[in-house]
Amino acid sequence: MSTQSNEVAVIKTTAGEMVLEFWPDVAPKTVENFKTLAQKGFYDGTAFHRIVKGFMIQGGDPLTKNPAMEDDWGTGDPGYKIKAEFNDRSHQRGVISMARSQHPDSAGSQFFICLGNASFLDNNYTAFGQLTGGDDVLGKIGDTPVEAGNSGEKSKPLTRVGVESIRIVPKEK
Repeated sequence: MSTQSNEVAVIKTTAGEMVLEFWPDVAPKTVENFKTLAQKGFYDGTAFHRIVKGFMIQGGDPLTKNPAMEDDWGTGDPGYKIKAEFNDRSHQRGVISMARSQHPDSAGSQFFICLGNASFLDNNYTAFGQLTGGDDVLGKIGDTPVEAGNSGEKSKPLTRVGVESIRIVPKEK
């Protein structure tokens, strides 16, 4: 198990790269799921489809690979759900956590990265890592102009913020 924390995720976006370290000590299954999906290329070609200024950027929906599916963006998953691993890590800027619907065990592949203090999510969403590089990129993505989407929430990016790839690589010593 200790080898897990020796790896990081490099998220290559159209706005630049972000590097994430994992917290396998508090969310081992969630970390494993994210890494497995990333290694399969599941996230390559997806987009951050939901951006709420000052709150978070959300991605990981496979449907975002297809612009024709835009009305359904936010509903995609890998075909399964994972059990929640709520923990006491606080949702602060740069923390990555699993997106889900109302049901606690409804996360699959979608994740969000906090743009600020979102501690009201603590113990209700599975935080599983944090940015160690690319905070400027996170900020740039968070500042993407948005409009109201189908739900009425002003969170739909006016320009596509693509995820070119997510690679799992050894952490540099």
